[in-house]
Amino acid sequence: MPDSNANSSGRWHIRVAQEDDIPELHALIEASIRGLQAGDYSPAQIEGALGTVLGLDTQLIRDQTYYIVEVSDPLGSRDAKRSVERKVGCGGWSKRKTLFGSDGAATREPELLDPARDAAKIRAIFVHPDFARQGLGSFILAHVEAAAVAAGFRQFEMGSTLTGVPLYTLRGYTPVERVEVPMKNGERLPVIKMTKPA
Repeated sequence: MPDSNANSSGRWHIRVAQEDDIPELHALIEASIRGLQAGDYSPAQIEGALGTVLGLDTQLIRDQTYYIVEVSDPLGSRDAKRSVERKVGCGGWSKRKTLFGSDGAATREPELLDPARDAAKIRAIFVHPDFARQGLGSFILAHVEAAAVAAGFRQFEMGSTLTGVPLYTLRGYTPVERVEVPMKNGERLPVIKMTKPA
């Protein structure tokens, strides 16, 4: 398992997400989707995807395979000698069959995977727009990949948003299938299935 205090800039701290992080995770994920996905998806697609196709799967928190990244923010504290931990990114991996989607997704596959045969699912990596393009997504991805390898997995699979495809391609993932996910509002959300050997 990677060091839970590892960071790439001297200010990022990554740790396993807990149940009491859930409200802040929902807010972080929504801010990320609204701020970073608008160039690839329409407002109607984003509204339809929030909380279903795109969002938090709390099974990952119960499995302790979801992580949250914090940064010390001295501006967020009223005391000049203190700082608060601001949640700036999140992401995880799964030992279950569900490829993507939140608790509200229509299709759930909670069955456990076999590390000797199946690919670990890389899940729900989101970065706050204020911290985009600073290497934070790559930092989270490397951490969750290392955690999945430590659990015995030798290959990875994900359902990426269109926005995430360039990053994941740079990190060695190969697009293998485009899935058009139907949503309750009548829209369809393109998701790209990608794979990578460990």
